[in-house]
Amino acid sequence: MADTDAGSDTADSEAAGGEAGDPVEAGDEPEHESPSAPAGGIVIPVEPTPTLRATIAHAVEAAIDEGFSTIHLVEIASWRNGDPGADDRAAAAERVLERAEAWATSDLDDVDGERPLVTVVTELIGADEYLFGPDDYVRVLAAYAEANDADRVLLDPEYTPVSNTTLLQPLEFALSNSSLTVETAPVTRPTRGERLRTEATGKRFAAMFGFSLAFYLILGDPLYWFDWVTGIATAAIVSVTLSRVSIDVEPGIPRTPMRLLRGVIYVPVLLFEIVKANIEVARVILDPRLPIEPTMNRMRVIVGSGLPLMTLANSITLTPGTLTVRARDSDLYVHSLIPSARDGLFDGSLERWTRFVYYGRASARLPTPRERDDCAILQGPDATEEMPIAAADGGADPDTGNGSPAEPDDEDREETEVTDE
Repeated sequence: MADTDAGSDTADSEAAGGEAGDPVEAGDEPEHESPSAPAGGIVIPVEPTPTLRATIAHAVEAAIDEGFSTIHLVEIASWRNGDPGADDRAAAAERVLERAEAWATSDLDDVDGERPLVTVVTELIGADEYLFGPDDYVRVLAAYAEANDADRVLLDPEYTPVSNTTLLQPLEFALSNSSLTVETAPVTRPTRGERLRTEATGKRFAAMFGFSLAFYLILGDPLYWFDWVTGIATAAIVSVTLSRVSIDVEPGIPRTPMRLLRGVIYVPVLLFEIVKANIEVARVILDPRLPIEPTMNRMRVIVGSGLPLMTLANSITLTPGTLTVRARDSDLYVHSLIPSARDGLFDGSLERWTRFVYYGRASARLPTPRERDDCAILQGPDATEEMPIAAADGGADPDTGNGSPAEPDDEDREETEVTDE
C-alpha cells in the first residue's frame, strides 16, 4: 500500500508540476491538458416529417462545426395534459423523440476520431397549457431555449405541428424578433410526384371516394345507371386530386364512423339553433323597444385547427344574428347583431357541440369561453378590448401605440377567411 501511495503521489506531482522531482511553486496554478468543452446549445423542434432524419444529421454537423455543447430535441405539444387522448399523444411524441435521439447519437458516434463533446437532450414542452398558434409556439420555444442557455434554433422545413398547416414562416418571423439565431435546415424535400401518389392511395382515397360518390348520387338519381357511371368517374377524379388536401387526418376505425354518427346528431341541433336565432332576431326587429347592438367580438375557441375550426366558424355564420368575420389561429372574430346573440356566442353552445362531433362527450364538458375568460367585446360602450384588426389595416397598434402594423403580410397568409355563403 505504501508503494502504491508513493506512486500515486509521484504521478500527481508530475501532472501538477511537470517532471517528477520538480517542486510546485506556491501560488502556481496547475496546468491541465484537457480539451475545452464547447458552450451553448441548439434547439430543434421535432415532428415526424419526411425531412426529420436529414434535419437531425444537419444539426449534428452544425453542433460539431460551430462548437455547441448540447443538441436539444423538443416536441411542442399541440394538446394539453388532461385532454381526452392526451396520454396516447404524449406517448407517441416520446417515441418520436426517442427515434430522433437515436439518430443524433448514432451520427455523433460515427464521427471520425474522438467522439465530440456534444450531449443530446429530449424534452416534451408546452403540454401544461393550450397553444393556439405560431405566437404561442414561439413563446414556449423561446422560453425553453432561454432556460437551457441555447442561442440557436434549427427548423425542419417540413415542420407541421398543428394538423397539416405549415407554421414554418410564422415561426421564422416571430423567432427573428427574439435574441435567438434561426436557421432552416438546408435539406431536400420530397418531390411533388411522390405526394401525388400518396394522395391517390390508401384510406384518404377510399374515404374521399365514398363521400364524393354518395354526394353525387344524392344530387342525382341513384337508380339510374348513367349517374352511377358518371358518379364513379367524378369521385375518382376528386379523390386523386383532393384526398390529402380535404382530409387533414388519416381516417381510422372507430374514430371516423363515430365522427360521422355524432355529426348526424349535430345536424338537428344546429337546425334548432338556427330556428331559435331566427325567432329572436325577428322579435327584436318587430319590437322597437328591444335593443339592437351590433358589435364585433373576439372568442378564443378550443376545437383544434382545420376542419373542426371551419365547422364551428360556419355554424356560427349560419346562425342568424352572428357572422364570423375572421378565424385567426384559434381566435374567432364574430359580428353580433343583438345582445342575446353575443351572450349565446360566449356561452359556447356551438363550440361544445363541435368538440362533441370531433372529440366525443369528454371534450364537450370543457369550460366555455365565458368560463375561461377567453372572450371579449371589441366595440361599443361595453368594449373590454381594443380591436386588433385595425392595426393590420394601417391603424394604431394597441400594443405599441404607433401606426405600424403589428404583424407582417406573411403571417396574414395563415389567416383563414370565412365567408357567409
